[in-house]
Amino acid sequence: MISVQNHPLQLSGNKYWLIICIAFLFSACSPKIRKPANKKPDGQGKEKEVEKPVERFTQANISLLIPFRLNEINLKTATKAGVDKAAMAIDFYQGFKLGIDSAASLGLNFNLNVYDTRDTNAQIDGLLSKGTLTYSNLLVGPVFPQGIKHITPYSIARNIPVISPLAATHPKEFNNPNLISVVNNIDLHAAKIVNYVAKNYSPENTIVVLINPKSTSDEVVAAPLREYFKVNNKAFVLQEYPSVYSLETKMQKDKKYVLIVTSADRKFVVPTLDRLMKIKSKGFDLNLFGHPDWIKQNYNVDKLQALNTSITASYHVNYHSPATLQFIKKYRAAYRFEPSEYSFKGFDIGFYFGKLFAEHGADYLKYLTREKYEGLHNTFDFYHDEKLGYINTSLMLLRYKNFAINIVE
Repeated sequence: MISVQNHPLQLSGNKYWLIICIAFLFSACSPKIRKPANKKPDGQGKEKEVEKPVERFTQANISLLIPFRLNEINLKTATKAGVDKAAMAIDFYQGFKLGIDSAASLGLNFNLNVYDTRDTNAQIDGLLSKGTLTYSNLLVGPVFPQGIKHITPYSIARNIPVISPLAATHPKEFNNPNLISVVNNIDLHAAKIVNYVAKNYSPENTIVVLINPKSTSDEVVAAPLREYFKVNNKAFVLQEYPSVYSLETKMQKDKKYVLIVTSADRKFVVPTLDRLMKIKSKGFDLNLFGHPDWIKQNYNVDKLQALNTSITASYHVNYHSPATLQFIKKYRAAYRFEPSEYSFKGFDIGFYFGKLFAEHGADYLKYLTREKYEGLHNTFDFYHDEKLGYINTSLMLLRYKNFAINIVE
């Protein structure tokens, strides 16, 4: 059974919005309800005392901490932009609950407590001071890095695992041995690209070029790439330029070029793609690797395809798979909305960890590194670091081909 609880929220506004808020925050139980065995009345059929069996794990207590920010919405004057602030949290919650619903079918009861963190540390402090999270077997969230960092001392002191469900922040920023990082950090993205280049290109005829404008955000991507090539793949010639214009006059026609653009600044990327198309038209062999954020920025697909562009990603949904179609059907039936990216992420996290609870009980963490999960949006394949916790290493390389984005590996 799933029992969904939450602190009461003060809401104002029309009845339509009130119904929506109540519906997603106080939604009902899963149909998988396990009834307790009937007890005999006192004095009837006394039996010999037997040794009590080891207490069985019968209920998982999960606390979901996400920023609904309902306190910021005036339902009488709400605009779409205002409501959209809560959309990510709502979508994630709805997907997560469907995942737990599916796991509950395996026979375990779940007590799911849902809390609006409002994206403030003060709100988190209020939950901690009241002892609200004390009996949690697992905390999912907070969503943003500052919240994860704020709750870390509590997680360590109480030895409660915390899932970072959406942040790509490197776990070394938190130093929590109880942290479970689902989204791949930038070091893993860099390693994926470097390993792919090492396996598929020859150092003898390939030049690797970092196009790095060297802003702070660009250097976050460039630094691990530079390190991986220099330390682990010294055989490759590695060059670095602030733009393709600086590179163009030094290029050689008899070489393959692996170009890695470290920027996600649209004002930089658009002219870069235009210039690369002109360079390619002169007969140069170009293979482009883009910033992970490009997948959401809608660049010209014809140009990305012509440049043989690849992008690392921790999120990709195959809308033709039976599992995806089944999830969409269930989501529509339950909520009368289309699932978003966050709905898929919520479902995979809810189902995977719910399944671990159902199959292994209180010892579920021991199996986190042993049981790989093929999800709707990504694969979960965790390794354990004694200082940094559990880190998902599964990452996809996507490529633009035939006017679609396909998984290369």
